[in-house]
Amino acid sequence: MKVAVIGAGLGGLCLAQGLREAGIDVEVFERDPGVHARFQGYRIGLADIGRDALLACLPARLHPLLDAVTGTLSGRRVFFDTQLRQLRELPPMTATAVDRHVLRHVLLDGVDVHFGKEFTGYRGTRAEFADGTHVDADLIVGADGIASAVRAQLAPDIRPTDTGVRCVIGRTTLTREYEMLVPGFGSGVSDGKVQLMLGLMRFRRPPREAGRELGVDLPDTPDYVRWVLLPAPEAPGKAVEGWHPRVRALVEATDPAHSAWLSISVVRPERRWSPGRVTLLGDAIHATSPSGGNGANAALHDARLLRDLLVQRDVPEAVEEYETQMLAYGAEAVDHSVAMLDQFLPGRAGRRS
Repeated sequence: MKVAVIGAGLGGLCLAQGLREAGIDVEVFERDPGVHARFQGYRIGLADIGRDALLACLPARLHPLLDAVTGTLSGRRVFFDTQLRQLRELPPMTATAVDRHVLRHVLLDGVDVHFGKEFTGYRGTRAEFADGTHVDADLIVGADGIASAVRAQLAPDIRPTDTGVRCVIGRTTLTREYEMLVPGFGSGVSDGKVQLMLGLMRFRRPPREAGRELGVDLPDTPDYVRWVLLPAPEAPGKAVEGWHPRVRALVEATDPAHSAWLSISVVRPERRWSPGRVTLLGDAIHATSPSGGNGANAALHDARLLRDLLVQRDVPEAVEEYETQMLAYGAEAVDHSVAMLDQFLPGRAGRRS
């Protein structure tokens, strides 16, 4: 059996790792020219389902590395006014934090990835690319994100839906001063019009140091505060004028290379396409709002589920069962994320517990 994965994001790479461990031939094809080609996202929270999927798909030698480059999120969720006076508090939560870019490098280790391969379409199970090359496989998996070119051919009626919410996301290297802004699991600061959401990414060990011990090249990423400002102002610095000096300093000290303006859209799998030897995974078919905290976890779960089924069954049977389960929980994940979105908008946070 040979599997062609289109897209080298977290879900596609997790699937590739799992297939390699199972002895299945797999190649990954990525449109970007290289691993550092663009901003790769921010700190995410791993739920048990996502962490279990990673441990099931990664080779055992990488399990200690995964533990080293994650961190623990725990405690209360506090909301402040612009002068850092507490307004409200939500019940405590616990999760595992991981940096998306660092995790992607862990998942790249040992995987056969072809960069600079823009997918243009498929004929049967032949995937074709803009450079005139192609690959034949027993299964094509579209793991190519919210603007999926594979989905555009397989299920053209399923398209992204704009939620209308815009945000600015940033990353600021962690200092003791900024650490005080996040006393627990996460925090928020609001003036009633704009809200700043804050969360920590504190690695158990420096990623590059931990990776070097296993011969894995990881980014030299420091501990940091991940922040999200929404609705997105035209100038983040001006939006926090008059706020507490510590908050202003955090926004002004952000790393421009790891900051972005985002338009939040979702993809909901509302209908079934004809099952066959082409399928979809992760954001390509169930892109969630980041407010649900379940997008990456769902994609990683997709990878584990599809890997397990391909090991147990013939390709057509495996794909049909995978899609039956994935489409159901994928739609639930999207609905949950949209329902949670209003909690992250000014004046609405804390209404639900």
